[in-house]
Amino acid sequence: MRRGLVVAVFALLLSVQTAVADTVLVVGDSISAAFGLDTRQGWVALLEQRLAAQGYPHRVVNASISGDTSAGGAARLPALLAEHRPSLVVLELGGNDGLRGQPLAQLQQNLSAMVDQARGSGARVLLLGMRLPPNYGARYTRGFAEVFTALAEEKQVALVPFFLEGVGGAPGMMQDDGIHPTAAAQPVLLENIWPRLQPLL
Repeated sequence: MRRGLVVAVFALLLSVQTAVADTVLVVGDSISAAFGLDTRQGWVALLEQRLAAQGYPHRVVNASISGDTSAGGAARLPALLAEHRPSLVVLELGGNDGLRGQPLAQLQQNLSAMVDQARGSGARVLLLGMRLPPNYGARYTRGFAEVFTALAEEKQVALVPFFLEGVGGAPGMMQDDGIHPTAAAQPVLLENIWPRLQPLL
């Protein structure tokens, strides 16, 4: 009887560990926090729906905060990794760094630290690249985009070169502020990342 109880407890622990390991953790800013929308309309919620519909066991944890920067994400990530123990971490940060004109070297250092932290916990990483409007100057906007490609090459992580492809500047795809995607844009955002995300599941 006692041995049977021990076996049952051990099996339960294994199942819990498996369930926790099958977690997709999204660490982002307002784009992934579905700013201005019902969160159920956001691309992260749509991802959760797709995973369930296609029979994936993963749960999705959206740890995105509007206004967050790469420094904020890097500070939050260790606790998130310890709590959720994800098998996949999606990093969608840097846009606010760029909009504030922060040093690109600092952005790359923060994202690099996050990649290392996630991998150190045993998780795979998907990096979502961003771009800036041209009014920030050609040199800065070019350097900003290169941060993501250079980091992906250096760390050999999966990269979506431009997360807002087909959304930024497209009619009906951006809210009145010109920064945040509309509800109609959310399925496009999901399609932009799905080919790179699916192989990592």
